[in-house]
Amino acid sequence: MLIKQRIISLMFCSILCSFSGQAVLAQTALDSKNGDQAATLPLDELRTFVEVFERIKSAYVEPIDDKTLMNNAIKGMVSNLDPHSAYLDNKMYNNLEEMATGQFGGLGIEIEQSEGFIKIVAPIDDSPATNAGIQSGDLIVKINDTPTKDMSLNDASISMQGKVGEKIDLTLVRGTKKPFVVTLTRAKIQMKSVKAQLVEKGYGYIRISQFQTNTGKEVNKALSELVKQNKGSLKGVVLDLRDNPGGVLQAAIDTVDQFVDKGLVVYTKGRLPNSELHFYTNIGDPSNGVPLVVLVNNGSASASEIVAGALQDLNRAVIMGTRSFGKGSVQTILPVNKKEALKLTTALYYTPKGRSIQALGIEPDIVVSQATVSQAKPGFEVREADLQNHLNNAKKGMTSNTNDADNLQIKDYQLSQAISLLKGLSVVSKSDVSKKG
Repeated sequence: MLIKQRIISLMFCSILCSFSGQAVLAQTALDSKNGDQAATLPLDELRTFVEVFERIKSAYVEPIDDKTLMNNAIKGMVSNLDPHSAYLDNKMYNNLEEMATGQFGGLGIEIEQSEGFIKIVAPIDDSPATNAGIQSGDLIVKINDTPTKDMSLNDASISMQGKVGEKIDLTLVRGTKKPFVVTLTRAKIQMKSVKAQLVEKGYGYIRISQFQTNTGKEVNKALSELVKQNKGSLKGVVLDLRDNPGGVLQAAIDTVDQFVDKGLVVYTKGRLPNSELHFYTNIGDPSNGVPLVVLVNNGSASASEIVAGALQDLNRAVIMGTRSFGKGSVQTILPVNKKEALKLTTALYYTPKGRSIQALGIEPDIVVSQATVSQAKPGFEVREADLQNHLNNAKKGMTSNTNDADNLQIKDYQLSQAISLLKGLSVVSKSDVSKKG
């Protein structure tokens, strides 16, 4: 009995010493909410924990050291909170920092847990995953020969990591189709956050694959380049956030700042006093109010939904596509020591009008499912210009107006619809100006 009491005492000390400043703040906040009810440690539950700890240590078929048991206990405690909370060991902590800067090794996928399996939220542009044809919503049922049923996100992430150049097999399930195997080669992901081009004269296209530290600056630069390429002005811009899994919050705020002249972007609410924060843009609109359509789909998550929700609530853009993913929770990184950290969900995101994103997502103003546009082959046609001795009214040097980006729009139905909408907005705007004149 004396040995058990000593073990319990040591366990109490270990658990108490592991609380960070944030945890103490959280307990203080809870104490204030509970009035005079003093917070007490759950002694009965801790005794059960110590009993299980001792039984495993003495009776398990193979010896396990104390550190491994404690780490497993912490991981189990955190993994049952929600899909986005996690205990980060040294390797995962370093990987998280690398991802924020846009350079990391791996397959190029954002994952979550779904029905006991690992689900792909979105593949990252120009990564082994996109090159292999992996899609949002695919379920990973095996990593090499290891089933992923009830595998934690941490373990799945570690299993898919390895040396650059090594191959890995993922067994995927897509919808109701039979499982199929995709072989990927691990690579150093050199991810470019922003890409831009003129889709056609007057209409620009900006694609954000993930929100990184400098994404806001890159969007600003892209806008300037598009204006320059179009000789000083734009009639409309498509901002593509499809299959964008999120990223750095400040980058999302900086992106909205490129299209809005002073406004609330997002606010958070949680149990801790310091979790209630409001984020605003600066004065000035670098886009000069250019008509804007934002494309989203079920792979648009987190920071992407913050941007889309803000631009929608501020009546700054038309949101088009399909309902977004619905990841509207805030994860705070709480260092436990110099090598490990706790990624903990501490609050929820809300759009400027107070809409929660969590599990609801952003509903587009115009729902457009993805499809492929096929051009009909023209039949036999006769026009005035084909008649003998017709009057020629063509101006000297006049050429047919061809679309340099026809192929892009044919391949991408949602983009073609966004451009059509922008053209309609441009016509309406011209009509309003003429009426005023």
